[in-house]
Amino acid sequence: MDSGPEGPCCELVAQERSGHTAVVVENRLYVWGGYMSVGEEEVFLPNYEIWVYDLERGIWDVFNMTGELPPPMSGTCGCSLDGDMYIFGGCDYSGQTNQIYCVSLTDSKYTWKKIIYKSGRAPSPRDKLSCWVYNGRLIYFGGYGHKLLADVDCRNRSFIIDEASWLTDIYWGWNNEVHTFDPMNASWRQPETHGCAPAPRAAHASSILGCRGYICGGRIMETRRSDIYCLDLESWTWSEIVPVSAGPEGRSWHTLTAVSDSSLFLFGGLRVDCKPMSDGWLLDVETKKWREVDHNFKNKPRLWHTACPCKDSDVIVFGGSCDYILRVDTGHCNDTLIFQMQPHPLFRICKDFIAKNVKKHEMLRSQLTLLPPSLLTAVQSRMYFYRPSNKQTN
Repeated sequence: MDSGPEGPCCELVAQERSGHTAVVVENRLYVWGGYMSVGEEEVFLPNYEIWVYDLERGIWDVFNMTGELPPPMSGTCGCSLDGDMYIFGGCDYSGQTNQIYCVSLTDSKYTWKKIIYKSGRAPSPRDKLSCWVYNGRLIYFGGYGHKLLADVDCRNRSFIIDEASWLTDIYWGWNNEVHTFDPMNASWRQPETHGCAPAPRAAHASSILGCRGYICGGRIMETRRSDIYCLDLESWTWSEIVPVSAGPEGRSWHTLTAVSDSSLFLFGGLRVDCKPMSDGWLLDVETKKWREVDHNFKNKPRLWHTACPCKDSDVIVFGGSCDYILRVDTGHCNDTLIFQMQPHPLFRICKDFIAKNVKKHEMLRSQLTLLPPSLLTAVQSRMYFYRPSNKQTN
C-alpha cells in the first residue's frame, strides 16, 4: 500500500520503518520493530506491537504483545520456525545485544519469551547479521558488533576491527562467524567450517535453497561487496560462486529471496557510491548466471527493507528507506511491494480476474452466487484486495 497511517478510508497501515523484522506464516506477513525518523531523532518502533498484513485481503491489523518483551530495536535477525518467530541480536538504545527471544504467531496471544540458553556460548553482541533455518536449527552468520579485547585474536581473520570505533578494552567490527542455535535444547554451538569462507561483513543478504545457505554482498569497512558464497549446512563447507555473467553492483542493506529450487531474487540496497537501488536480479545457482529482472517498482528504491517469500513464488517487500540513511534519514517507507516471480496457477489467475473485475461486469456479478460456497468465500475475500482504497500493485 502507498497510503500512510491515515490513508484512504482511514485504513490501518503499519508505520514507516527501516531495520525491522518480518516473516510470513500462513499467508500473513508479521512485522515487528525497526526504527523511523521523528524530526532529527531516530526513534525505535514500539516493542509491544506486532503488525499483521493479510496477504489475501490486503489489510493490516495490529496486536498488543505481552510476556518478556525484547527492548525496542533495529537490525535484529528474525526468522520463523514451526509457527514461531525468533529474533536474535540487534541494536537498542544501549547498543548491540546478543539476546534471543521467541513468540508464537499462531496462537493469537503474541506472548514473548526470552530464551535462556542451557549450553554452549552465545555469539558476541551484534546487529545486521543474517540467518538460515535448517533441520530445526537457527544458523547465524556475520554482523557488526563488539568484542572484549581478550576475545579478539589478531591472528584470526574472523573478526575485522573497525578502527573508527573502539575503546580501551572493547573493539567493534565485522565478523564472518557461524553460530547455530537449537531451540529444542536451548543450546548454542559454533561449528568448525571448511573451505573458502567469505570475508567478515554486515548488512549482507542471505537465503537458503535445500541444504545450502547463500550470502551475497554486504559491507566491510568502506567497501560494499557483490560476491556470493554458499555454505553446505551438512558438511559445513564454504564455497564461492563465481558468476559466468555480468551481475549486480556491490551493495549493502539489500535482500535475497529464494523463488524456486535453484534461483534467488536480489532486490534493492545501497550502492558503493551511497545511492539507494531499485534494481532486481535473479541468480540461477546451477548455471551461475545473473539476469536482471524487469519489474514495476523501478521508481521505488529500497534499503534496509525486508523481503519474504509468499505462496506461488511471490516476494513481498515491506518498509525500508529510499535515501542514504547515514546522511539523510527521512525517507522511511511503509508500502508493500509484491513481486511475481513465477507464472501463477490457473486457479489463482481465475480467482484474481473475477475478484478484480466483478464490479465492472454485470455478467460476473449476476453469476457470482452460482459459485460453490468455498470458492465464493475465496473470491469475496480476494475482492477486498482489489478495493479502490488499496493502491497495491502486483
